[in-house]
Amino acid sequence: MGSETEVKLPIIDFSKLDLESNVAEWESVKSQVHKALAEYGSFEAVFDKVPSDFRKAIFLEVEELFDLPLETKQRVASSRPYRGYVQPVEIYESMGIEDANVHEKVENLIKILWPQGKPSFSKNLLFFTEQVSRLDQMIRKMILESLGVEKYLDEHMNSTNYLARLIKYEGPQTNEPKVGITDHTDKNLLTILCQNQIDGLEIQTKSGDWIKYKPSTSTSFVVVTGDTLYAWTNGRVHTPFHRVMMTGNETRFTIGLFTVPKSGFVIKAPDELVTEEHPLLFKPFVQSEFMKFVYSSEKTKNALKVYCGV
Repeated sequence: MGSETEVKLPIIDFSKLDLESNVAEWESVKSQVHKALAEYGSFEAVFDKVPSDFRKAIFLEVEELFDLPLETKQRVASSRPYRGYVQPVEIYESMGIEDANVHEKVENLIKILWPQGKPSFSKNLLFFTEQVSRLDQMIRKMILESLGVEKYLDEHMNSTNYLARLIKYEGPQTNEPKVGITDHTDKNLLTILCQNQIDGLEIQTKSGDWIKYKPSTSTSFVVVTGDTLYAWTNGRVHTPFHRVMMTGNETRFTIGLFTVPKSGFVIKAPDELVTEEHPLLFKPFVQSEFMKFVYSSEKTKNALKVYCGV
C-alpha cells in the first residue's frame, strides 16, 4: 500500500534550556507538537541534552552487550513482552530493561551480564534515561495542555514507568531491502528512539506512503505515539505504523525509551475528550491485559479496536 515519498517528519527543537520558563517559546513548541501528533503521530525532536559524543560512547557499549555470548544474554529472562532478552529473529534482537530510570534495577541487570560490574554502562544508561525522560515529560505535558485536560497531569505522570529497549539490526549483506521489524504500531503511550548512524526506520503517513527517516542533526530523536495514548486521548493523536528496513553490511543499533502504564492502571479517556463530535472509541482497559490479548491472538493491525473498541 502506498509508495515511497519525499514527505519528511516535522522537526521540532527542544534544545532551548529555558523552554519551560519562556511562555511564548513553550506555546510555540506545544502548537508544533499538537499539529505533528494529530497529523503524523510522530516527529523528529532536536534535543541536545544527549550530545553526540555521549551517543557514540553508549552505542559502543550497546554493541559490546550484544557481542556477549548467547548463553550470557539469555540469563536476562522475562515472561513479559519486550522485557529481558529477545533472541535473534532473522536480523533482529533486543534487550529490554524495566524501570530503566531506577539505579538498582539497572545495576542488577548489568551484573547479570557482567558479574564483575560495568560502571560506565550503568552510568551512561541512567544518564540517557534521565535526560530522555525529561523530553518525554515535556511532550506529554504539552499534549495534555493542548487538549485542555492539564488537570489530569499529575495523575497521568504518576501512572507511568520507563522501559528502555536496546535493539540490534544486523546488516543483511545485500542491497535488497530486508525487514528488520515488520510494520506495527507501538502499544505503549509514547516512544522516543535514538539511533546510531545507520538508517532504516520508516514511518507510514495517513495516506499510506512511507517516510524514510534520516536524522537532520546529530542530536535528533524520533517521537512516536502508541495505541494506549491514542485510546487515552480518544483518538486526538494519530498512531502511525512504522517498520525497519535494512540494506547493506552495517549494523543498526537503537536505544528506545518507552513510556508504559504502571501495572493495573486503567486507561480511560477523560470525560472532556468524549463529545458528540468525538464519541468514545474504546472501553476502559488495563494495558498489561491488552498485551496478553495481543500475544495470545492472531496478529491483527486493529488489535486495540478488536480488544476494547466501542
